[in-house]
Amino acid sequence: MAEADAICGFEAVSALFARRPADVLRLLYGDALRGRVGPFCAVLARARRPYRMLPPDELARVAGTSHHGGVVAVARPRAIPVLDAARPPRVPLLLVLDGVGNPHNLGAIARSAAFFGVRALLLREGAGQAMPSGAAYRTAEGGLEHLDLHRAGDLAACLNALEPHYRTVAAALADNAVPLSSLPRDRPVALVLGNEERGVSREVSAACGSRVRIPGSGRVQSLNVAQAAAVLLHALG
Repeated sequence: MAEADAICGFEAVSALFARRPADVLRLLYGDALRGRVGPFCAVLARARRPYRMLPPDELARVAGTSHHGGVVAVARPRAIPVLDAARPPRVPLLLVLDGVGNPHNLGAIARSAAFFGVRALLLREGAGQAMPSGAAYRTAEGGLEHLDLHRAGDLAACLNALEPHYRTVAAALADNAVPLSSLPRDRPVALVLGNEERGVSREVSAACGSRVRIPGSGRVQSLNVAQAAAVLLHALG
């Protein structure tokens, strides 16, 4: 079995128990949250899985960070299936990440996506793309649990195959990028966000039917990818 995830923070752990309690292997918590984790402990007691209260230094060691929010669930990693472009998820908006490498950005994007009601997230598989991890789960505040996750090795080919089902749209700074308000809304949208430094890769951008931008003052070139995601998802909602 792949190495287990340490999922920290009360909101993230609550979402984990709500969405996939069978994946929780054990629960550790500090004295301050003893009263709030009672329902989680009851779930684990029925499944005959361990839970215990730990002093702060031991809790930080298990979590791998001092920013654990007083509770850590050790869980099986989520299985992320390859997206079948011939039978894609039927959702109004498919969010696609092309090489977003910082797990905190992945978590922040997932949090915004869940907040705005997005139901599916497609990740480009391979070096440079952050995948769900302790840092991502912690930053997402439960958001990752509310998204159906998919992956694609050849993202450009996948987007080409999705075109009959979705209007594929890359967020870009290119001259031919248009404001989101100009985008036809005749079918569901697959919105692609790119790497923190390089943006959407050339081959993935070429596979998209449209490119959009967020108009700004020009005082700075662009937004952080997680900020851009929140703006675009709000506008598409």
